[in-house]
Amino acid sequence: MRWLALGLLIFCMSVTANAQTSRPQKVDELVQLLRDPDVRSWLEKEAPSVAASADVGSKDFLSAWEAATRSRVDDILAAFPRIPGQLAEAVSRTRQEAISHGFAPVVIILVGLIAIGAMAERLFAREWRANASDLAAARLLPLAVFATVMAIVFFAVEWPPLVRMVLLVSLLALVAYRIVSALISMAAPPPSILRRARLFVAVLILAVASASLGAPLSVDPAVTLAISWCFSIALLLLAVEAVWMTAAKPLRTKVALTVFLLAIWLLWCLGLKGLFWLGVYALALPAIVRTVGNAAEVMFPSKPDSTRHVLVGHGSRSLVILLAVAWLSLVWRLDPNSLTRIDPAVGAIAHGLLKSVIILLGADIIWHLARSWIDRTLAIQGDTLPADETARRARLHTLLPIFRNVLAVMVIVMAALIILSELGVKIGPLLAGAGIFGVALGFGSQTLVKDVISGVFYMLDDAFRVGEYIQAKSYKGTVEGFSLRSVRLRHHRGPVFTVPFGELGAVENLSRDWAIDKFKISVGYNTDIDKARKILKEIGATLLADPELGPLFIQPLKMKGVEEFGDYGMVLSFAMTTVPGQQTFIRRKAYAMIRDAFQKNGIDFAQPSVQVGDDKTAAAAATAIKVSAEAKLPAAEG
Repeated sequence: MRWLALGLLIFCMSVTANAQTSRPQKVDELVQLLRDPDVRSWLEKEAPSVAASADVGSKDFLSAWEAATRSRVDDILAAFPRIPGQLAEAVSRTRQEAISHGFAPVVIILVGLIAIGAMAERLFAREWRANASDLAAARLLPLAVFATVMAIVFFAVEWPPLVRMVLLVSLLALVAYRIVSALISMAAPPPSILRRARLFVAVLILAVASASLGAPLSVDPAVTLAISWCFSIALLLLAVEAVWMTAAKPLRTKVALTVFLLAIWLLWCLGLKGLFWLGVYALALPAIVRTVGNAAEVMFPSKPDSTRHVLVGHGSRSLVILLAVAWLSLVWRLDPNSLTRIDPAVGAIAHGLLKSVIILLGADIIWHLARSWIDRTLAIQGDTLPADETARRARLHTLLPIFRNVLAVMVIVMAALIILSELGVKIGPLLAGAGIFGVALGFGSQTLVKDVISGVFYMLDDAFRVGEYIQAKSYKGTVEGFSLRSVRLRHHRGPVFTVPFGELGAVENLSRDWAIDKFKISVGYNTDIDKARKILKEIGATLLADPELGPLFIQPLKMKGVEEFGDYGMVLSFAMTTVPGQQTFIRRKAYAMIRDAFQKNGIDFAQPSVQVGDDKTAAAAATAIKVSAEAKLPAAEG
């Protein structure tokens, strides 16, 4: 260890000497001095003393903290018997000051101010609540009137110093209790929890108010701390009672919560404020965040998928966490015994963690706002929109799911990199390593890269959208969704194809713009073409006037004419232009109507047949041939 320290010292000095090239002579002298045996022996003796001084410093800190904590606890315990006397002196001092300035006792003044505020609140609430539809406004606006009227009366009078301080703290405590109580009520907890929560808040606010009045009323600081200890014991008992009386949990969980509450209380008593608040956050912050979020959503109602809902719900919860982080940072900064102030490394890590929480809150808000907009856009149906807007909506339905996945990855990666940077990690080498890894991954998975890049270009070309029917090579079906590397097709018979983008090739989209459907029907050669054309025109008009089928037509059903002469009849061709994907449905309807109309008007469909003629010349020729054959037969026999 000594030689290591000596070597490090010599190395540092040699580096410094090499940096100072302008004075090589003094560098040589320094090197010669370090080679002196006496100097080296002295350095060997001093090296362990430097290492030991750090241990002594840490031991001195622990011993000093232990002594200060012991002295503080002894002073507080000794101050308990002096609490009644100190309180009596403070009350007497305040009373004498009020009377000497011509005022009534503070209690009477306080009751009067509260009565004035309550009267104003009652008058306002009588008119307001009858017409108020907003629950939050109905509860909080009368409370605002109560506080405003008391504030006006308070600031309108020049109170004596002690009276002013007592009244100010008391009024602030009362208003704070009523606000917190109203917020808790808006969260609609069970009645038993509501009663316990209100009692806990009342004791907590009373404890803060009494601690705030200690110094202005010239109460001994040890007595003030002793009073705070009394309130802390009351709060501890209320919390333990709530755990054992309301929590429907196993016995083991109740015991663990009780031990945890005792540990938090001991941390506060020992002055370890940072650890104390961490314990409080771990126990109470989730419930507080949930309660504040529910209360905010009740106060400012909105649609579940709206931007306002995200800002109110997630924003209020994030604000509570942000205030908790700010308070913890302030506690660590103001506490002289905090380890974050004694050890810079611990302080840097702690503040980096707090900044990381803020970064996560920002990333959470950004993600929820973006996801809310994407989900809201995807939920809009385009049935009643114009054609251009419907096409734009279909394109959004195609691109937004992919954008949502990409955005999620980007938010996670950016938040992680910023958090690592705040924790003191150099992200430059990480980015360089990630780049090298990305290149290696690209070479190792060329098919995957091909699929992803092909998918990007398919999207840029707007080759297909969700809900469209496409055919690519041997795959065909309705597009149901996408991922970064593949498209999911639903065949019209049910099977689902998951096709990588790199395997699609040329895509035939059967759902864009229009669909021209052509079909043929064979009729007999004796069919009247003009009559058939008129019949088809009537059928086309009937289909166009149909309320179900009419909107599906772009061009009505028409007969083009005679396409060709077949073996058994004439082939008539027909055509119509429809909305994509509806041509088969319309053609089935048209077939049925054409059959009925042709049968009704005596038009026969062509059928395979053999016609036997009745030409008299042919019959006479056949008879002559038969007679000639019969005459030749006897001659042959003879």
